[in-house]
Amino acid sequence: MRILVCIKQVPASSKVEVDPVTGVLKRDGAESKMNPYDLYALETAFRIREKTGGTVDVISMGPPQAEQVIREAYAMGADHGVLISDRRFGGADVLATSYTLAQGIRAWGEFDLILCGKQTTDGDTAQVGPEISEDLKVPSVSNVLRIKEVSEKDITVDMDLPGEVEVVKVKYPCLLTVEKDIFQPRLPSYVKKSASKDREIKVLSLDDMVDKDENHYGLNGSPTQVEKIFPPESNDKKEVWDDSGEVLAEKLFHKIVELKFV
Repeated sequence: MRILVCIKQVPASSKVEVDPVTGVLKRDGAESKMNPYDLYALETAFRIREKTGGTVDVISMGPPQAEQVIREAYAMGADHGVLISDRRFGGADVLATSYTLAQGIRAWGEFDLILCGKQTTDGDTAQVGPEISEDLKVPSVSNVLRIKEVSEKDITVDMDLPGEVEVVKVKYPCLLTVEKDIFQPRLPSYVKKSASKDREIKVLSLDDMVDKDENHYGLNGSPTQVEKIFPPESNDKKEVWDDSGEVLAEKLFHKIVELKFV
């Protein structure tokens, strides 16, 4: 079985600069890590590979420094990796991002199973995985809690729905987005890291895509435009009161009224 996992490099801190012109995050040079939700997708892929055999590939979209998360996936046990990187892809919204990833997957090869984390910590839309499946015209299941059965032709999973859990059987090729509690992710292995330090990472640009129309990628292909983005304001003001319970209760009441909470 050929399994593909979509992974992403995200900021490791909430203190990230914003480009005042484009309104997007400045990722170059910022401290970063693998999207935590993608670790669960990777572990799911490894568990399925242990049962069925085959390969686990990873694909990521981002600047050249995003190769770091592919190297991390190698150290965890991934077989091959590809990075979609081109300045013409910059500033993509969810729609353009999923379309670019789908084009990259088509250029990379055919897969039986595509796995994604539930969402990313920098976007939190939970839309990219399902939209990739739409672009690839393959069925998808979101919010997968558990893998119940894996066969040669299909996979059976528990899907989390509001108020209930539904059992779904879906044929390959298909795409799943998994919840964070599906498996406990393994740690990177020093042995695997050493063995894969010279392993190739394929880099794809717009020139490698079937669709080479620049208007379908990046800012040009993004119908969602960000009007303004800014870091959250922090308020570390505090007051310490030391008095009897009756006096403190009175002070607290007047403070609540002053702040217009009531």
